[in-house]
Amino acid sequence: MDASVRVRVQRDDFHLAAEVAALTRGRADIGAVVTFLGLCRDEAGSLNALELEHYPGMAEAEIGRICHEAVQRFRLQAATAIHRYGRIEPGENIVLVVTASPHRQAAFDGANFIMDFLKTSAPFWKKEHRADGSAGEWVSAKDADDAARDRWSR
Repeated sequence: MDASVRVRVQRDDFHLAAEVAALTRGRADIGAVVTFLGLCRDEAGSLNALELEHYPGMAEAEIGRICHEAVQRFRLQAATAIHRYGRIEPGENIVLVVTASPHRQAAFDGANFIMDFLKTSAPFWKKEHRADGSAGEWVSAKDADDAARDRWSR
């Protein structure tokens, strides 16, 4: 199987349909495509924006490592992961994961695996910008994200 992995970390937005089309173009062997699109939410009106920073070069390498592991583990035919950085406002795209496989379960598992490890292993930092103008906080890692990642080692 000739699996393709595409990873991008970018300031600009991306388009889900275009990414799926690029991943599947000319591939009649793909039977399932799963997408995960992460959006910036407004936290019940209290958030004006998120500011995402990353470690250039290392973020791409770590996401690539995660995607390649998912391809091997779930026998995926392709995987795409795109993560944005910079100022992102509520409703805007943050992250996209697309996985392809002959059958649906592998594509679902691969997408979940990539997101669970991306959230905990890729070097990104998020700072909140509050709607009321108060100083925002850097967002701490969540125990639930670690637990989601750890379920894959069982």
